[in-house]
Amino acid sequence: MKTILIGAAALLYPCTAALAEDAASSDSDTRRVRIGLGAKIEPQYIGADKTEVGPLWDIDVARGSKQFKFEAPDDNLAIALYSKHGFRFGPVANLQASRKDKDVGAPVGKVKTTFEAGAFAQYEMHDSFRFRGELRKGLGGHDGLVGSLAVDKIWRAGDKYVFSIGPRVLFSDSKYQRAYFGVTPEASVAAGIPAYRPGGGIHAVAAASGLSYQFNNRFGMFGFARYERLVGDAAKSPIVREFGSRNQFSAGAGLSYTFNLKL
Repeated sequence: MKTILIGAAALLYPCTAALAEDAASSDSDTRRVRIGLGAKIEPQYIGADKTEVGPLWDIDVARGSKQFKFEAPDDNLAIALYSKHGFRFGPVANLQASRKDKDVGAPVGKVKTTFEAGAFAQYEMHDSFRFRGELRKGLGGHDGLVGSLAVDKIWRAGDKYVFSIGPRVLFSDSKYQRAYFGVTPEASVAAGIPAYRPGGGIHAVAAASGLSYQFNNRFGMFGFARYERLVGDAAKSPIVREFGSRNQFSAGAGLSYTFNLKL
């Protein structure tokens, strides 16, 4: 799924949130900060049959010698307002890139850049399983509701390595699906495809896997792979059938550097 970053603020925001969360729970004045940079491939837009290359970044903060908290590669930007006994919840945000007619290759109608805001909740069980749900409302752009349910099986040895894999279910309302998969009568005439008005429901199922590995205390690597398949009304869309693909694949890799920060 094609996303874009919220700019420099997005880089600082999770770092600040993690620092605030840790500071509330400890008197320690040392933080370990891990910054990763790399590259990824992802679909040009939702339902596209072509991929594009973009930047991949990651930033994590841990208190003292504690291990970094687990994050799946497709988690959106979030702040845990509550974090206790494996439960976490709070606000979540995402910025969904626009889709232009030239991206599709036909005048099917554009979708403006959408800021999505909502909430997440998750439960992590014994560092081995994580269950997470998100629900976000589009502000501008598609103007719809979109969410996901995810389960991750986790294998880790502290921060030496962390490997995860698990299924996802993606769902949305009719506004979201009409924006990306619907065809208005006007677009039908212009693009030469049938008019189409999808409803809401599950629009995709997916599987995501992530890996991080530390070569030493400073340097490491990280990567991910994700496969998504459109289903339901989304899969029946003439836009997907004629100009795109039900199969959506993304992957990326990068290097990381860890340093200590005194507060």
